[in-house]
Amino acid sequence: MIARWLYNLLIWLLLPYTLIHLLWRGRKQRGYLQHVAERFGFYTQQVTRPVIWLHAVSVGETRAAKPLVEALLAAYPHTQILLTHTTPTGRETSDGLFGERVWRVYLPYDFPFAVRRFIRHFQPHLGLLMETEIWPNLIAISHQHKIPVMLINARLSVRSARRYAKLGSLIPDTLIQLTHIAAQTEDDAVRLRQLGGEAVSVMGNLKFDNAPPAELMALGQQWRRQIGEKLVWVAASTRAGEESLILDAWQALAEKPLLVIVPRHPQRFDEVAALLQQRQLRYQRRSSNEPVTTDTQVWLADSMGELFAYYALADVAYIGGSLLPLGGQNPIEAAAVGCPVIFGPSMWNFAEVARTAVASGAALQVNDVPALTQAVAKLLADAALRQTMRTAALTYSAAHQGATARLMQLIRIQ
Repeated sequence: MIARWLYNLLIWLLLPYTLIHLLWRGRKQRGYLQHVAERFGFYTQQVTRPVIWLHAVSVGETRAAKPLVEALLAAYPHTQILLTHTTPTGRETSDGLFGERVWRVYLPYDFPFAVRRFIRHFQPHLGLLMETEIWPNLIAISHQHKIPVMLINARLSVRSARRYAKLGSLIPDTLIQLTHIAAQTEDDAVRLRQLGGEAVSVMGNLKFDNAPPAELMALGQQWRRQIGEKLVWVAASTRAGEESLILDAWQALAEKPLLVIVPRHPQRFDEVAALLQQRQLRYQRRSSNEPVTTDTQVWLADSMGELFAYYALADVAYIGGSLLPLGGQNPIEAAAVGCPVIFGPSMWNFAEVARTAVASGAALQVNDVPALTQAVAKLLADAALRQTMRTAALTYSAAHQGATARLMQLIRIQ
């Protein structure tokens, strides 16, 4: 109880910062200035059907949830599916994937008054929290209202587990109130049990069930025909500071492919364009909707929701967030397309996926920029090796599917 009291004291002290943070983020992403009332528990939807609520923070979680949402819509047509998000890009992704078939709102901040308004308004029949969304007040107040809440597709890195362990009884007291925890891997399950989780099982990773959309595969193939025989290196989900390193690796190549840079966050599109101008590189922006010309060196992928298409275009892909100590991004979508993958040493957010992808022959892991240059050069020079890795990636992806079906069986128990 003391830990929870201290937690609530802290978040009340942070209330002014919360408002300043929204205004600050809104300078670059206007979406942060929209639907602000929802973040404090005020909603306008008229609830007339039982609600199944699923929380997907941002873009990655929303895309990962797609097969589960489709399964829920098919299995429970009498219910209203409610998706909650934290970021505007997550909300936009949900709109593009599901349209009016679901409701979408912002999850309230974890202030008790805001959470109570959310719970009383929607009165969800079931709550599903994606990945690592452990909010003490949200879970405790749901428990008080006898709403079963599950943590699904749950992952917990070693670093996160160490941070949570420093919070005393707050996290164990929270985890014990969850109806079930469906972990991605056995390592995740062990760490969650060590933190106090009780009903923990291994369900696999929903992201493996997210089949590449046919329209995006067709778009990637269309780009491929337009570009012709020139080899393509896609640097996907890059983070701040990485683009310079990737350009260093690209410029060190004797034979330079078309480099496609896909920044992780849309608010950085202009920043990356400025870097390309500074380096005096010939580049185009995807948003121009013009075919890539033969003399273009870098294609800046300033679009949302087209990552599968970029992977379909690629001869080799680098997965961002991994050269710098940022924990890496998800390589599963690339594997699903059969794209040979390279990532750096920092993959703690996807440690088990990285390990098994390398072991299966679907991916290569490098330690630094020179090693990245060498790996890209080797793959681009060896068509047979690329094909071997493509086959391994497709086999690896297929072997890890099935989490959605297992989760649906668990949900039926509730």
